Amino acid sequence: MTGIVEVDVHGMNQIQAQIAIDTALRRANASVYRIRIIHGYTHNTILRDMVQYKYRNHPKVKRIAPGSNPGQTDLILRELF
Repeated sequence: MTGIVEVDVHGMNQIQAQIAIDTALRRANASVYRIRIIHGYTHNTILRDMVQYKYRNHPKVKRIAPGSNPGQTDLILRELF
C-alpha cells in the first residue's frame, strides 16, 4: 500500500461499506496519505453522507475532502507539502 488507496463501496449497504473502510484504515501504513472512497452518486447520497459523518472524527483522518468527481470522497490521513 502506497500513496492513495481506493475503496469501492458503491453497491454495498452502509454496514458493508463501513467494514471495508474500517479495514482500509486499519491496514493503512505510513506511506498511505489518502483513502479514496468510491461511493457513486446516481441513486442517492446515503453512503456519501455516512462517510462524511462517521469518519469526520476518526483518529487517523485529518480531514475529509470531496473527490475529483461527485461519486468520490477522500479521507486525508496526512498532508503532502
